[in-house]
Amino acid sequence: MPQPPSSSPPDQPVTDRSRKHRTEVVLVTGCSSGIGAATAARLAAAGHIVYASARQPDTLAALTVGGCRPLALDVTSEESMTGAVDRVLAEQGRIDVLVNNAGYGQYGPIEQIPIEQVRQQFETNVFGLVRLTQLVLPGMRQRRHGRIVNVSSMGGRTTLPGGGIYHASKYAVEAVSNALRLEVRPFGVQVVLIEPGVVRTPWSEQALGHQQSTGTENDPYARYKQGVEVSFASAFTGSLAKLSISPDQVAEVIERAVAARRPRARYLISAMAKSLVLLDAVLPDRIHDAVLRQQYHLP
Repeated sequence: MPQPPSSSPPDQPVTDRSRKHRTEVVLVTGCSSGIGAATAARLAAAGHIVYASARQPDTLAALTVGGCRPLALDVTSEESMTGAVDRVLAEQGRIDVLVNNAGYGQYGPIEQIPIEQVRQQFETNVFGLVRLTQLVLPGMRQRRHGRIVNVSSMGGRTTLPGGGIYHASKYAVEAVSNALRLEVRPFGVQVVLIEPGVVRTPWSEQALGHQQSTGTENDPYARYKQGVEVSFASAFTGSLAKLSISPDQVAEVIERAVAARRPRARYLISAMAKSLVLLDAVLPDRIHDAVLRQQYHLP
């Protein structure tokens, strides 16, 4: 994997002359599987210096073989985040690109989700993203070069049954990114939103696992949850599965966003995502709700 020439000062961007693009120092969060793992692998293969991070570094063995540098990073821990950023800066002198990918889905009726789990959802999906951004921005501003890539979701543009808390966290990511994009533009820092549709990862099983852990023996939301579960099955393994996308398809878009001289503000990925976001934008709320009730067979 290309390394920075030893004669170059650590605070100056390094160009790999064997390639037509700039060699960037990239920090990617949530790389144990799925989009994060695929993104780290792609960016390393493209010649970038990639720090692939996860709460459990032993899950990064395959990425290490592929040229990534493993990094322990828990986005819910201040000590872990500052330590990880400090390590990259100590070894490379800079962070050019931050890919905020770490996240998960907390599903279940809002009434039934324990408030500590609501807080944990925001700690992981929002507060960790914000704090890491705060940690890398001073160096990016000083060098007048940097890119923040926030992995959001179509769920940050439209809300589907069962995922109110998860969607709220992604709406927050959208708002943070929209504000940040204007704030840091004068310093040469660009902010990009990645908005995938349904991605074939273990995410759905984990989200439904959270939903199944809520409720009581005589659960008033039992029919509602069943409708959500049936819809998930259709989206991931049933009739709608052909509209889902792979982690590598998302990673390919992230790679383009990192390489682009002028990246788009947001990349909405997949026909399903584009269709659902468009429907949400054009349909009156009452009709949109009726469509969702019918699709999910909700009571």
